[in-house]
This record gives sequence, C-alpha cells and structure tokens, in this order.
Amino acid sequence: MAKGKTKNFFVWIIMGLLFVGLMGFGATGLSGNISSVGTVGEKPVSVQRYYQELQSQISIASAQQGRALSFPEAEAANIPARALQVVVAERSLDSETATLGLSVGDDVVGAQVLATPSFRGIDGAFDRTVYRETLARNNTNVREYETDLRDGAARALLQGAVFTGVTDPVAFGEVVAKFTREGRTFTWAPLTAADVEIVLPDPTDANLQTHYDANPDLYTSLETRVLRYVWLTPDMIQDDMPVDEDELRAEYDARIDEFVQAERRLIERLVFSDDEAAQTALDAINAGETTFPDLVEERGLSLSDVDGGDVTEAEMGDAGGAIFAAETGGVVGPFPSDLGPTLFRMNAVLAARNTTFEDALPQLREDQSAARARRVIQDQIDPITNLLAGGATLDNLAEQTDMVLGALDFTNVTTDGIAAYAAFRDLAETQDVGDYPELTDLDDGGLFALEVVEIRAPTLIPLEDIREDVIAGWEAQETTAAVLAAAEEKQAQLSSAVQDFAFLELDAIQETNITRRGFINGAPSTFLTDIFEMAQGDVRVLPNQGDAIIVRLDAITAADETDAAYSAEVASVAETVGEGIAQDIYELYSRTVQLRTDVQINEQALNAVHANFR
Repeated sequence: MAKGKTKNFFVWIIMGLLFVGLMGFGATGLSGNISSVGTVGEKPVSVQRYYQELQSQISIASAQQGRALSFPEAEAANIPARALQVVVAERSLDSETATLGLSVGDDVVGAQVLATPSFRGIDGAFDRTVYRETLARNNTNVREYETDLRDGAARALLQGAVFTGVTDPVAFGEVVAKFTREGRTFTWAPLTAADVEIVLPDPTDANLQTHYDANPDLYTSLETRVLRYVWLTPDMIQDDMPVDEDELRAEYDARIDEFVQAERRLIERLVFSDDEAAQTALDAINAGETTFPDLVEERGLSLSDVDGGDVTEAEMGDAGGAIFAAETGGVVGPFPSDLGPTLFRMNAVLAARNTTFEDALPQLREDQSAARARRVIQDQIDPITNLLAGGATLDNLAEQTDMVLGALDFTNVTTDGIAAYAAFRDLAETQDVGDYPELTDLDDGGLFALEVVEIRAPTLIPLEDIREDVIAGWEAQETTAAVLAAAEEKQAQLSSAVQDFAFLELDAIQETNITRRGFINGAPSTFLTDIFEMAQGDVRVLPNQGDAIIVRLDAITAADETDAAYSAEVASVAETVGEGIAQDIYELYSRTVQLRTDVQINEQALNAVHANFR
C-alpha cells in the first residue's frame, strides 16, 4: 500500500476517535426519559448522537447558504433523514464489530479520555471530577461516554481492515502517465485576412438572403425584459450631504498613517542556517555565479514565498541602513533576523508621502459625504418597505422618497447604468411579470426595486431591419472562407513536401515535445486536442475565430519512463485511484451491512428531538 494512503488511513482512525469522543457535547435542551431514537441490531441509537449529527448537518447547510436555516427549511431539504442515515450507518458498523468480536482495550479508551482538553483541571492535568461534571453537563455519564469511545475505536478497526485490503493500481497509473506525458513536436503558422489578398464583390440580394437564412442565430434577438425600476445610490445624494470640518480634522488624525508615510523599500528576504552559508551565497551573487532568484528556486520556493513587503528603515533595525543604501535589485547582508542570518534584496523605492490636511480635504469630504449618504439611505429602508407593503407603486415611491424612477429593455448582455450591479441583473433575470416589487440592496449601499412589465421572447429580426448587419456578416463569412481557402492551398504545398513554411512566407513557430497539458498562446482551446489526433507528417488547416492555423506534426515522443516526474505521476495516480476504489468498496460494504442489520426507529423519539429545533 502507498505510503500516502497508509498515512491517510491512520488519520481516518484518529479523526474517527475524536469524532466519537465529542459525541456527547453540544446537545442541550433534551429532557425526559427518552435515551434512544431506535435500535440497529442490538445497538441503541443514542438521542444525543442523533441530535449532534442533526445539529451538525443543519450548520453545514446554513454555512453553504450564508444564513441560518429554520428547521422547517431543513426538513424540506431532507436534512433530518440524512442525519438519521449517518447515525444508522455508524451503528450498523458498531453492530457488525460486535458480531465479529472486534473491540479495543481499556488502555485505548483511557488514552483518549486523558487526551481530551475538556477533562483537564486548572493545572492542565486530567481531573476526574472535571471529567464527570463535564459529561453530566452534556447529558451523558462515564459509562455511556466510554462505551461510545470503545465503539468508535472498534469501528475504526473495521474501516481500516477494508481500506488496507486494497492495493494501489500501479498499472493504471502507468497508462495514465504514458498518456499525459506523451509529447508532440510540431510547426505551426497563423494565417489572417491581412496575409491574404481578398477582394470581395458587392453582395447581391440573393447572397444576403442565403447568408441570413443559413445563420438565424446571428440575427435573432435576445430575450428582452421590459423593466421599470426605482433606485437610490449614495452617488445620487452625497453632493447634498453636509460635512463637519471638526469631524474631517478628527478623521484626518485617525487616518494619519495613510496620509503621512516615511520613505519605504520593497524587499525580499532569504534566510540561511548560519552566517557562513549566507555569506557564501552573497559572495556567489556578487561574483556573478548565481542570482537571488536562483537561490530562491534552489530552496524549492517562489519569489512570493520570500516577499517581505514594503518596510521603513526603522522597521529593519540593523539592516535598515544597508537596505536603504542599496540600488534597485541589489542584495545586502547577511543580517540577523528572528529566523536566522538573512540576505535582503531591494526591489523598489517607495517615496515618502506627506499629504497635509488641506491637500487631503477633497478626499476626506468625499469620504464623509459618501458615508453620510449611505446612512441616510439605510434610514429610508423601513419607510420605503412600509410603503411597498401598503401597496405603493414604483411611481408612488419616486414621488414620496428620494428614489429615482427608470425604465430599461434588459437582456443578459445589458451592463449599463443600474444593470452594472450584479444584484440588479440577478433579480432582473429571475423576476416575472406580475411579481411584487421588493426593496433590494446594492453593493455600494444603494437600494432598488423593480417590476417586469413584459418579457419578449427571442425572435428572428426581419432582414430589411438589419440589412447593414447582414452585409457585415456576409463579408465576415466570405473573408473567413477566403482565408481558409488560401490556407488549404499552402497546406497542399506543404503536404507535397515541395515547399517548407519559410518558402511559403509563413511566420512559423516550432513547439518541441508539448504534452496534452500544454498551452499554446494564440491558438484555439482545441488546438492540442487536434494535434494529438494527427499522424506524424500530417499537415492540417484549423479554423481560428475567422482566421486559420496551418500546422504540421513533426514528431511523436513517448513518455520518458526513466524520468523521476514520470514515476511520481504513476505513484500519485495509482494512490488516488486506489483510495477511490477503497472508498467505493467501503461504501458498498457499509450498505451491505446496513441491509442485513435490523433497524427499528422510534418516530415519537425523533419528533421529541425535532421539537428542540423548532
């Protein structure tokens, strides 16, 4: 078994133990004599465990939606059923371990108890009194809790037995690596309308009609939503907002670090194990034997990993003087730092900034008036909402508030004016005719409400109404055809081996040993796919957004099986697939165990748990 998967398996066991160890925590408000919601085989399904899983599932769904879900919403999303399924699956495996006679000793359970921080006293050591009191506060006791720990550890043993029985499919990894690391060497050249002498005749009515009939998608209008809306943004009213000069002075003082800054330097820093290693590296840089980026790369780092940001001379202590005296790109050091002897590269000089209060006033006034405008708009939310709830129309809102009335023929490509706001576009695309207008926020602190007056379905626009567009479309079509025809003539000459790219006055580019994962700038997204379908020596013409590409496949290179990167990919693919197979086998095994295990669920007990969420 692969090393990585072994590691993952033990992490699985540890997480399983920790998970079970926390089962009794977080459930509050459960009362009465109900201790289980049913049985799986001979194992009871604890009320606490079901409550905790249900609470966890609702929290996950709430986080995904960005808001707290109510319990009716959770029920509608089938979350209680999923939570029950999880705990039933667990107890099915617990029942199976009991049948197989799997268990763990007291030392495993004891170690888990002793390792739990919640059970430690003020001295940091395990405290039995704290242990019992903590369990009692969470509606469980020592016997139940340690039984849960023992069941969880036994379940982890069963899971491990399934997972460790699957070997990594190395043969599959080899097939994938050979496929992905196979290379192609090819020569290609773009051909555009500028490279071809094209003289188009004036199109006849028949030409235009034929082109129009063959390309209805080009001349069909988009779905159009006729909208009316009202909106109010801070920009609309901030010029009318009063500003307080005393507040502006206080704001300037609070933001003084923004307006007054000392001269700074952009730096990178590379830490060494000792002064001798750092000095040796600096000497090699000064001698031209290496560069700072080369040293970074040798460490397996990127320049972003050693980025030190912008600093002042005072912040850099003993190194400050040398850094600030260095030329751009210069490397100085070594100097001591918290991490060890360090070389610093100075990348840019950031001049000191000293913006006076008077110079900052325009920005301060704008910021304050914008903030006040946002507050004024927020204060209008409740009155506007009440007007809408009372039956006010958009016209009424425009008359009785600061909101501005507007109209728009909206399509999915409209981005002007209010349609520049994503919130407006999202609502405009989903609102229907007759839907009640609701007040909605804009991301700059503004508000809007809209109504859909009409939805116009996509329709083919009459040719005479868009004649100029059709002429332009026909010309583009004929130009593309002429470019492709010219490219095919050159393709024939290249295929005959009579001529080469240079003799055909093509600006050719040669790519060497490009794999399927490569990228060719300026080529279509399917370019490499097409090339990997070619035989050696083939010449093809490929369309490229109205232009053409002529490409010749020069050589096919098999994956280098002696390359360390090849071996690493084989191992990585095999490990990933092996883990997937093991997971599938485990899920099938788990389902099989559930099917042959008798499950009895107490609906009244479930309802009692659900009552705590309502």
